[in-house]
Amino acid sequence: MRYIEFKEVFKNRIVFSLNDIKKTEPEFNRKQLVAWQKAGYIIKIRNGYYCFSDVDKSELMMFYFANRIYKPSYISLHSALSYYNLIPEAVFGITSVSTQKTNVFHTPFGRFEYKNIKPSLFFGYRLLTKENLTVKIAEPEKLILDCCYLMKPETVSDFESLRLNREELIPLIGTEKLEEWLSVYHSKVMNRRISTFKSFLYA
Repeated sequence: MRYIEFKEVFKNRIVFSLNDIKKTEPEFNRKQLVAWQKAGYIIKIRNGYYCFSDVDKSELMMFYFANRIYKPSYISLHSALSYYNLIPEAVFGITSVSTQKTNVFHTPFGRFEYKNIKPSLFFGYRLLTKENLTVKIAEPEKLILDCCYLMKPETVSDFESLRLNREELIPLIGTEKLEEWLSVYHSKVMNRRISTFKSFLYA
């Protein structure tokens, strides 16, 4: 398959995998991908996943990549805190949670980090649709639960060290939803952390 033909077939795919290619062209020679990378036509994001080199490099696109190259996953932790303007500093790399094992990928587009959660805790994300892209990102209440579960803050000082913006955070958090989702954890430790979080939030 020539590159012009390949581009025509996959022009509407933002990310395409080797499996995607094989489904369309079973006899495809993967060495062509190496040649097209060297020619600057495509970029390998991680093993088995590629995009065209003229792809938009916006934050939303990086979120889409994160969702796509390690599934199932959704954006959370520092990346979601930054998206919701809950922390003052810029975030380098994309952070997600996944039911797969904890992993990190260093790519031409930056660092993609994934933290493992149990399948029973894989919920509480919304579908964010902009610019013809749809990405999964934690809702604010689930974001706080993910932070408490994975970052393990135990004291008000721990929450203060995260530099969370209370003014932005208070209108975003639905107390009833937070409590409802907290009950899924069946954890005294999580109950204590969320209680401490509320002490921090409403201090």
